[in-house]
Amino acid sequence: MKRITQSDALPADVVQPRYDRSALKPRIAHIGFGAFHRAHQAVYADVLAQDHGSDWGYCEINLIGGERQIADIREQDHLFTVAEMAPGHWNCRVVGVVRQALHAAVDGMEAVLDALCGPDIAIVSITVTEKGYCHQPASGQLDREHPLIQHDLAHPGVPQSTPGVIVEALRRRRARGLAPFSVMSCDNMPENGHVTRNVVLGLARAQDPQLADWIEAKVSFPSTMVDRIVPAVTPETLAKVCELLGGIDDPAAVAGEPFRQWVIEDNFVAGRPAWEKAGAELVADVLPYEEMKLRMLNGSHSFLAYLGYLGGYAHICDCMEDADYATAARALMVKEQAPTLRVSGVDLETYADLLTERYRNNALKHRTWQIAMDGSQKLPQRLLDPIRWHLAHGSRFDHLALGVAAWMRYVGGVDEKGQTIEISDPLRDVIAARVAASAEGGERVHALLSLEAIFGRDLPDNEPFVQAVSNAYNALLSCGAREAVRRLNLRHA
Repeated sequence: MKRITQSDALPADVVQPRYDRSALKPRIAHIGFGAFHRAHQAVYADVLAQDHGSDWGYCEINLIGGERQIADIREQDHLFTVAEMAPGHWNCRVVGVVRQALHAAVDGMEAVLDALCGPDIAIVSITVTEKGYCHQPASGQLDREHPLIQHDLAHPGVPQSTPGVIVEALRRRRARGLAPFSVMSCDNMPENGHVTRNVVLGLARAQDPQLADWIEAKVSFPSTMVDRIVPAVTPETLAKVCELLGGIDDPAAVAGEPFRQWVIEDNFVAGRPAWEKAGAELVADVLPYEEMKLRMLNGSHSFLAYLGYLGGYAHICDCMEDADYATAARALMVKEQAPTLRVSGVDLETYADLLTERYRNNALKHRTWQIAMDGSQKLPQRLLDPIRWHLAHGSRFDHLALGVAAWMRYVGGVDEKGQTIEISDPLRDVIAARVAASAEGGERVHALLSLEAIFGRDLPDNEPFVQAVSNAYNALLSCGAREAVRRLNLRHA
């Protein structure tokens, strides 16, 4: 089947690059060429090039995994399609802002580092998921025991981790008299810029204190809040895009909901695109927006993912067809997450209604299993930090406790029908060992609470927290997820 290229004549309703792609400069190097980046940050850059004459192009980099994605866009003039999935129709946009694509395992780490030392590079952006930062989720600090960090401490010139690659690139730029770049995280973590700064400076200081001082003085780490629901690409997705492109194949295509949002801390040392012209918000402090999205959207997503999977629902939209689940998710947002937030000027009930509407989009088919991945990295910011707020204020957190208990039930590895659950988590082996060494019930809860990397030292010693999670866990064991959710709603009616 014919692959998409620059010369293709596509259907008239497909948005195609009308700008001179050769005039684009690779000013942003992006680490993590996954589905979300393609459907989010790359679209903003494409809008700027298309409608505002921007010359900010991308150099795309994958370090671990994703070899096929890099190969695919190389074979099609660095083009890819982004489809918007509305319930009644799909729209397609061919994005043309990528000028270079590299993979460390295919092209070699030297090629990656050379690209990061390009004179036009002003920003290095990142979407590698929470686990890619090699940090301790409970503290936000560098995990020096992480295998990739151990390698990079021993072999700094040939790094393997994302922090290691950034540190080595900055070392080489400093040695060559090149200007530093800004490092911008676009992953779902509170104060993601602060976490990025922690891991980069922590590794640099362990390798070369003078380099660390230079980075601290010269490099900025702006935080961002990103929002767009982008389900994993399926064969059905690619077939639909092929149909919309008039029979032209694009294996690098992605699809997401029509909604997109980007809030960016305006703190860049070497310039930035005019993202505000494409609808982004440039602010002095992103944290209130990050917390709002992480707790109300991502927190309710995790709540629905674990309880939905246990209850036999494959997709978020399936959960929302169950009135009990829809009611509980909105109550979690409004009654337990919203009070913990510091954002101002936002109607949080309206925001909850918007999220509920987005979750009902049955064109998305966002799998509960996909959202349930990497829970050890997600629980602290999505559920546990809000619980700490409620403990400090003496308020109830029954929905949050049920969400934590559902994670514990999920990582037990067997669903309510006795079927094996495929657990995908960087702490999978550690979690599995705690599960195997504990009896089902209260012993299991205490075994999982002893995971300090997730729960810290405070929560396992907090009796109200332990009791609330234990009660919720016992409810899941005794009556199952769907009935536990129904009873939760009755208690809070």
